[in-house]
Amino acid sequence: QVQLVESGGGLVQAGGSLRLSCAASRSILRFDFMGWYRQAPGKQRELVAAITSGSDTNYTDSVKGRFTISRDNAKNTVYLQMNSLRPEDTAVYYCNAHTTGWMPVDYWGQGTQVTVSS
Repeated sequence: QVQLVESGGGLVQAGGSLRLSCAASRSILRFDFMGWYRQAPGKQRELVAAITSGSDTNYTDSVKGRFTISRDNAKNTVYLQMNSLRPEDTAVYYCNAHTTGWMPVDYWGQGTQVTVSS
């Protein structure tokens, strides 16, 4: 088991920045992927950004060039730097830890609210 605790959400004006943090209770090197998802009211949860154990990254098209995912293995923490925020980025952001293989496992944080005002 691992606990994931997100922080860094809040209210920001359009064009502003926030940095989300996801602190894991155990080494994140044991996971194949660490990711950030978001869920807006009335919408499905979507993958925003992911980073592999080898630090390869992937982003959904709507955040490319604005968001950056990174990791600090020594601190067991994953970050999401969000710049040039837009009202449509408003959502609850969730941290995810994923292992692949014949029995995939997912762990989730409790979520942190990000609200972008216009």
